[in-house]
Amino acid sequence: MNRNEPEYKSGFVSIIGRPNVGKSTFLNRVIGQKIAIMSDKPQTTRNKIQGVYTTNESQIVFIDTPGIHKPKHKLGDFMMKVAQNTLKEVDVVLFMINAEEGYGRGDEFIIEKLQHTKTPVFLIINKIDQIHPDQLLPLIDQYRAYYPFKEIIPISALQGNNVDTLLEQIESYLPAGPQYYPADQVTDHPERFIISELIREKVLHLTREEIPHSVAVVIDAIERRDNNQSIYVSATVIVERDSQKGIVIGKQGKMLKEVGQRARVDIEALLGTKVFLELWVKVQKDWRNKMTQLRDFGFREDEY
Repeated sequence: MNRNEPEYKSGFVSIIGRPNVGKSTFLNRVIGQKIAIMSDKPQTTRNKIQGVYTTNESQIVFIDTPGIHKPKHKLGDFMMKVAQNTLKEVDVVLFMINAEEGYGRGDEFIIEKLQHTKTPVFLIINKIDQIHPDQLLPLIDQYRAYYPFKEIIPISALQGNNVDTLLEQIESYLPAGPQYYPADQVTDHPERFIISELIREKVLHLTREEIPHSVAVVIDAIERRDNNQSIYVSATVIVERDSQKGIVIGKQGKMLKEVGQRARVDIEALLGTKVFLELWVKVQKDWRNKMTQLRDFGFREDEY
């Protein structure tokens, strides 16, 4: 490298915050394609989803964590451990809040956890397009009183406002380092995982309040067919109760068909080829409190 050229910078950035503050929306905005599911229901993200943002000067590897919250079941315990562990392994922490909601008890809980980290913490005020500009300064002053944030940056992840400024600020805090991933790679998750998340997103979106977060999706098979011209995907939607199974299937199978049609569009965009998607629904009672089933569904604590 030429001595006059700036050193290449790279590092890891954790995105934390209460459920439903827009972490996945932000990640998808930065990466430019859907790698994290988005839903207006809280707690849609369960595993660490890494998004890789690469430029000629730097590479930022984002880790999108489950929303930090007080756990209510074993799945909740797992999600909390994932979120807290990432604070120790990154170069910058983005604490994202929802400008509309303002300071709440959930933020108090997160700030309490942040007191123990030496990692630089940015306060990211998301959804600024939803509030009057006059509300912003009092909000900043309120959060600043509770924690010495290194940077405070208001953004709109949905509209893209100030996102470039945030990326520049993150880069300024990163150490010199290698390019960990190829420039055209945007995530380190296998396609199987992303496909299951895309299907789960559609279930959550279409069933609205009827199906809480007691739903998981397991990919049973992915096969190339028709001389590699198409891909066959078989997946099972796991719910906790018989009544939920009926809701997901719907009258004469209409709901499950709609889930499949919408998911197939996103899966085809991800894989860049024609997809045949077959969905099944299965009841596994109280799976969120059974460690063996949590492991079967991909929630492996030892990986974090």
